[in-house]
Amino acid sequence: MASRNDVATSPGTGAADQADARIEISGLTKRFLTPAGEVFTALSGVSFTVEPGQFCAVVGPTGCGKSTTLSMVSGLDRPSEGSVRVGGREVDGITDGVSFMFQTDALLPWKTVLGNVLMGPVFRRVPKRQAQASARDWLRRVGLAGFEDRYPHQLSGGMRKRVAMAAALINEPRILIMDEPFGALDVQTKAIMSTELLNLWEQIRPSVIFITHDLDEAVALADRVVVMTSGPGSVKAVFDIDLPRPRGSVQEIRFQPRFIELQHQIWDTLREEVERAYALTAGGTA
Repeated sequence: MASRNDVATSPGTGAADQADARIEISGLTKRFLTPAGEVFTALSGVSFTVEPGQFCAVVGPTGCGKSTTLSMVSGLDRPSEGSVRVGGREVDGITDGVSFMFQTDALLPWKTVLGNVLMGPVFRRVPKRQAQASARDWLRRVGLAGFEDRYPHQLSGGMRKRVAMAAALINEPRILIMDEPFGALDVQTKAIMSTELLNLWEQIRPSVIFITHDLDEAVALADRVVVMTSGPGSVKAVFDIDLPRPRGSVQEIRFQPRFIELQHQIWDTLREEVERAYALTAGGTA
């Protein structure tokens, strides 16, 4: 069911601490100065909540401020107005217990697969033997046992994403921030990676904010989908996704009648914003 305002959701039941993993975004507004010295408003009054252990997908047209919102949650940037609270505390710096996955993987080319996955535990000063055992275990979970000594350039795009996923999840984060992590993959590989993500997320249940332009991906993965308006970005509607968990194969989910119904409902809300954003872009480049 959709609402035009932020509504409460049922909390997740995962291992993430119930207090520390709640994300509250309230009245979030972000303005920038353009090179011409003019004020540009990227976000205006964005409000929504991600409950502990909940998987929240955010969809909207290009330029609506989805990635800007993530930067506020992570503490990489600060709002012009409004607030972001994580675990009941206002974010005023880099947020602890957060892992990231981006569209372009952030693997270090001079490190092996094992070395890349080890970076999190090393930074946290986990004893070497324990860290290596954990890294090998996560590589096994993502299907890369035997590839520990390879370098990123020796892997396919899908395999690189698996390394990035292992590197993000090895720290068992309370919050996982994902900015179109599978956007550059082909359709078949994306479906496989989405299914693997669901399986791994079920094991540790962090709170997730997942940015995507793929509406099918959002419905297949999420407990809740937030639809944003064209710029300046604000929350237009929130949809609770009542597909049962565990969901199994993403490819199979897409044929379920309820999936199709939800997808149509969300697209009816999103279409107007996509068309408005396209018209503004086309008008500006004509």
